[in-house]
This record gives sequence, structure tokens and C-alpha cells, in this order.
Amino acid sequence: MDLKLVIGISAGILTALAVVPQVVKTIRTKKAAHVSPFMFLVLLAGNGLWCYYGFLISDLPIIITNAFSFSMDILMLILKYVYRDRD
Repeated sequence: MDLKLVIGISAGILTALAVVPQVVKTIRTKKAAHVSPFMFLVLLAGNGLWCYYGFLISDLPIIITNAFSFSMDILMLILKYVYRDRD
């Protein structure tokens, strides 16, 4: 496997997993007052564009990691909405 590919996949995985602790904390505490919806909207837009870019250049690692990140951003925004009255 090419070293550039390994670095790219590793970077994508680490970036995609960065939001998971926030999602887990929000689910466990059932509180989302500490969550900035604007930040997740910006991340959602960025990850959506990265995913689209991945499709444009037919790069599966970019598509997969950013599609996962995109779904985590959506989940975090949903959690922010669901737990809005508990904060």
C-alpha cells in the first residue's frame, strides 16, 4: 500500500472520529447546552463539500470518512434539538 494512501486514510479516520466523544458525552448526559450548533453547521457544510469533492475525484477514502463525519454532524445537531429543554 502506498504511504500517501495510508497517511490520507489515517488522517480521514482521525478527523472523522474527532466528533464521536462529543456525541457520546451528549448522549450520556442528555445535555447539549455546551454544544455550539453553528460549529456543527459549519462542520456539516465542510464535510458535505469534502464528500462531494471525493465523488468528483472518485476517491473512496475521502468519500467514506467525510460521509461518516457528515452523519456525526447531523446526529449532533439532532441531539442538540432533542436535549434543548433539558439544559
